[in-house]
Amino acid sequence: MEAKAVGKHLRIAPRKARLVIDEIRGKDVGEAAAILKYTPKRAAEYIIKVLNAAVANAGHNYEMDTDSLFVAQAFVDEGPTLKRFRPRARGRAARIRKRTSHVTVVLREKKEG
Repeated sequence: MEAKAVGKHLRIAPRKARLVIDEIRGKDVGEAAAILKYTPKRAAEYIIKVLNAAVANAGHNYEMDTDSLFVAQAFVDEGPTLKRFRPRARGRAARIRKRTSHVTVVLREKKEG
């Protein structure tokens, strides 16, 4: 049984979010939350919200034991890019790409035995 949560259109570049999500993959939920709490990156704020949502989904929707959950899968996909323009020298314009992310966290119960 798996419980999953997805955070979409998060305003952080996927490359930056992947640095943080790699730290929690395969860890227990409590340990992953502790790592995210003390990670000094902005992506950690977004990822901890998605992790907490996945834990809530596991307990409420699937009646799983929230104490025996671990992060089975965690990945970041690229969302739509917001395109903005910035004035440059000699009347030109440069495109600014504000990237977004879709963060997915999948939790599973540990097998006893």
